[in-house]
Amino acid sequence: MLDIIRVLKSAKSHERGELLPLSTPWGDSIDPAYVLPEHPRPTLQREAYTMLNGRWDYAVTPLPQGRSGPLPAPKARKAVSEAPLPSTWDGKILVPFSPEAPLSGMERHLSPDELLWYRRDAKMPACARHERVLLHFEAVDWICAVYVNGSLAAVHQGGYLPFDVDITPHVARVDTDDATSRDGDAPDTTSPLQAGGSFEIALCVYDPSDAGTQPRGKQRLRPGGIWYTAQSGIWQSVWLEVVPAIYIAGLALQGTARGELEVRVTAIDARDVRTDSTEAPRPSRRDGTSPADATLQVCLRDSDGAIVARSSLALAPSEKCARRLLAHATLSVDGPRLWSPDEPYLYDAFVTLDANAPEVPRDRVRSYCAFRTVEVKRDGAGCPRLHLNGTPLLVRGVLDQGYWPDGLMTAPSDAALVHDIQEMRSAGFNMLRKHIKIERQRWYFHCDRLGMLVWQDAVSGGGAYSPWHTSRKPTLFQASWSRFRDDTPSHRAALSAADAEYRHEWTRSCEDMVRLLAGHPSIVTWVLFNEGWGQFDAAAACRAVRALDPTRPVDATSGWYDQRCGDFLSHHNYFRPLGALRDPAGRAFVLSEFGGLTQLVAEHSASPIGYGYGNYPSIDAWRQAVLREIGRAQELSAQGLAGYVYTQLSDVEDELNGILTYDRRVNKLKK
Repeated sequence: MLDIIRVLKSAKSHERGELLPLSTPWGDSIDPAYVLPEHPRPTLQREAYTMLNGRWDYAVTPLPQGRSGPLPAPKARKAVSEAPLPSTWDGKILVPFSPEAPLSGMERHLSPDELLWYRRDAKMPACARHERVLLHFEAVDWICAVYVNGSLAAVHQGGYLPFDVDITPHVARVDTDDATSRDGDAPDTTSPLQAGGSFEIALCVYDPSDAGTQPRGKQRLRPGGIWYTAQSGIWQSVWLEVVPAIYIAGLALQGTARGELEVRVTAIDARDVRTDSTEAPRPSRRDGTSPADATLQVCLRDSDGAIVARSSLALAPSEKCARRLLAHATLSVDGPRLWSPDEPYLYDAFVTLDANAPEVPRDRVRSYCAFRTVEVKRDGAGCPRLHLNGTPLLVRGVLDQGYWPDGLMTAPSDAALVHDIQEMRSAGFNMLRKHIKIERQRWYFHCDRLGMLVWQDAVSGGGAYSPWHTSRKPTLFQASWSRFRDDTPSHRAALSAADAEYRHEWTRSCEDMVRLLAGHPSIVTWVLFNEGWGQFDAAAACRAVRALDPTRPVDATSGWYDQRCGDFLSHHNYFRPLGALRDPAGRAFVLSEFGGLTQLVAEHSASPIGYGYGNYPSIDAWRQAVLREIGRAQELSAQGLAGYVYTQLSDVEDELNGILTYDRRVNKLKK
């Protein structure tokens, strides 16, 4: 039966007042000269790197004359690539915290009619003749143009994924006597770049937040209730790296419980690259070498340093781009130690790329991998369940929004990420559902090594959401959950997915997310759409993700508007007695959200009027209610429930339904 009183209370409009300032212990102790210094990509590490986090100049400028926001993507790309560099700067911002975050020192909201500029000088690292300088951005929201020494180096679109810029042509000193060779070819790579000099990096950003249709997660310009403060610009680390002219750009290692290790490597041959052009150079060179000459050595070691596998792989040019080199192979390990939450065993991996060209140094990277198999199949009683390494596993999850009062989407330290994972493990959960956000890669690394399963959401977007279609109708009429198609023009419009540019960007970013995170053994499920937010063509999206990664189950539609695809029948239940269903299609049934019980903790809550469910006279009463609710879900395993996700890990702004307070200083479940 529907809990009408709870429904009516949740339906009341929530006008946000001024949030109370909160800080985390890690934010209180942050050193502006030493912000997030850890290597940002644990699955692709070289020994030397230079962090560029810290104080940058910033300026906020209006859109170029004659333009007003929100801008669609083509106009936004044009705006950031043509806007003039500011002649004066407004102040300093602490990167990588977004301007809206207190830790940034800026605390200013960007409007859809404005551009955000960053600038800083960087010291040139030592770079030999046949090496390249890469500038890495782990995430910038949403469209940005990168300038180096005043020259446009790259334009990037997408707010949640990393991108790299080869800035060598913009910092190199070209020998004018060898500007062109006698046969008309482009000159060889320029002379070595002198270490210790400086160059200028500037970044121009445009982000309309929810005034646009791009994937943006739970950000809103007018936040309140379940919607959070919008943020813009750089919100993950920025760093420099020197690599050989032929270098490893991507690495994914996926092991199975049978001892098979799938190795996928992407390398770049940048020997002839003179600009930021994406044009592919010729596959052969005057010195007689070609990309096909390059080879890879892969070595796998256990925790004692013993070699358990070694192989040599050939690289071949991609059909689409001759300077992009690919390798794909499967290695075998006899009797591997398997990865699980109880024993998260990781193997060290060492990959060396040999260009077989005497002037090009070898590229060496370090990574890691694990051996485990995850699948949905029937258990001994015929009930569909998630199995890990062939054994049924009840998924005991908690919803993780990944927000912080001082850093917003940016955790103030690496230790803060570890804290959340360990607190949830100690509370009895074995899974975190990373909700409508792609986290920094170190978070997945910590889940890998600490044994925390992850259900990873794609980032939602689309136009303004209809309260009727995304909340009220599915809350009142549960029958609508399986009777609303998402692949017709009218229904796409109802679910705010009418914009073709949005659908294209969502598809591209979802697929890029799968490629980026494929090597993390902790990720055991991809979650595509949530509660109809910007949902479209879920069945087609599910097929595309399965084609990219057939090793993981897919939750195609979490909440409602099931399209009879994916591996789970995935329901949200905040207003009815908990129960378990059997899916006629044979999928596993999960409660992918439930609970959300609210408890305000004085001096640790950002909002004096909390959003959530329930009304408890004391924290002891709240604690008993939460444990009772989780206990009910646990008991449903005997009736066929394959897993559950309790809402949620921490309070976030108006939401006071977390197990932890927003400032992470109080665990409400602990007495």
